[in-house]
Amino acid sequence: MAVDYIELTVENRTDFGKGAARRARRDGYIPAVLYGHGEEPRHLLLPRHEGFLALRNANQLLRLVEGDSAEMALPKDIQRNPLKDEVDHVDLILVRRGELVTVDVWVEVIGEPAPDHTYVLEANSIPVEADALDLPESVEIDLTGRTAGEHVYGTDVILPEGVTLDVEDPEEYLIATVDEVSEQDLGEDTDADASGEVPTVAEQAAAKSADE
Repeated sequence: MAVDYIELTVENRTDFGKGAARRARRDGYIPAVLYGHGEEPRHLLLPRHEGFLALRNANQLLRLVEGDSAEMALPKDIQRNPLKDEVDHVDLILVRRGELVTVDVWVEVIGEPAPDHTYVLEANSIPVEADALDLPESVEIDLTGRTAGEHVYGTDVILPEGVTLDVEDPEEYLIATVDEVSEQDLGEDTDADASGEVPTVAEQAAAKSADE
């Protein structure tokens, strides 16, 4: 169940401000700030390429190595540049084993609804609480044989051991709806003849005159 950590070699950042951040990115780094455990925030530099790959998963556990010391951290806020497909800045939080954190994880569907039924995911991801060093990649809902009206709520989520759903009322937390497949009635084309060809304007006018 646990997400393997990715190790990143980091450096302390001594220059601050937007100009310093731009220079850091130009030099091949991602500016970052590390928070947590009552300590003063620390400003770091992550390697740009390795950091970008690691941060593709918003819940990726990171092992930050600085000299002879190493700390575990999770992304808290990732600022991305959509035009350049880069990470501009990231906030990180220190974590330890046994420490509970809340993260959003993807919902995976297993099983198929009853014949002639379909479903719509109302929530593609849901918040769960779990050990910071033992986070699930996803949770599952089982739609096997479900029919219209048998919707999926928080209480139906299949959770790994040690993981809880972090919502106010799981019984009312709607995740997926199940309905019958409806066939759309397109009607008949009254202007088309038996061969499926649509009469020309002249043919339609002639037919109208004949009727009169």
